[in-house]
Amino acid sequence: MGNVVRRVLLEAGAEEISSPSELFLYLADRAQHIHEVIQPAFARGALVLCDRFTDSTLAYQGYGRGIDLQMLRSLNEVASGGITPELSFLLDCPVEVGLSRATARKLESLNAGKPPSLPASQPPSQDRFEREKVEFHERVRTGFLELARAEPERIYLLDSTRSIQDVHEEIKKIVDAKLEDGQ
Repeated sequence: MGNVVRRVLLEAGAEEISSPSELFLYLADRAQHIHEVIQPAFARGALVLCDRFTDSTLAYQGYGRGIDLQMLRSLNEVASGGITPELSFLLDCPVEVGLSRATARKLESLNAGKPPSLPASQPPSQDRFEREKVEFHERVRTGFLELARAEPERIYLLDSTRSIQDVHEEIKKIVDAKLEDGQ
């Protein structure tokens, strides 16, 4: 069910979704993900890796959309069932670099499997967030950086303009150290 909610959010086309509606849809998606994936994994004793969680809500809906941060923290608490990450990685780069990479990934995905003789696809359509103005993305980045400054023991800020291999090695080193410490 969570995938359906996420698809609605990202592929809304020209339909405008109000900030409160967007927020509640993301919170519903998170609550469902907790129920379907994370809690069962914890029950099995599994280590859980998650791309985007409550910090994203604070950055996108709080810093980006201007929704009250304290209210978001309370709503995140309800939607996540009190589950909080023990370790987070913020892969940081300038906004223009991030948007350019998103476009390149979409083009690569669209062109995957096509014979080289066929022309490249037209520029891919953007999702709702990619269509936002650069100023929105700057506010979101600022939000993530503020969160990392507030919780440096949990959120590791990594320069993602470096090579994939370099970033991978740094993440592996941090995770290995945390696992050795039993955290």
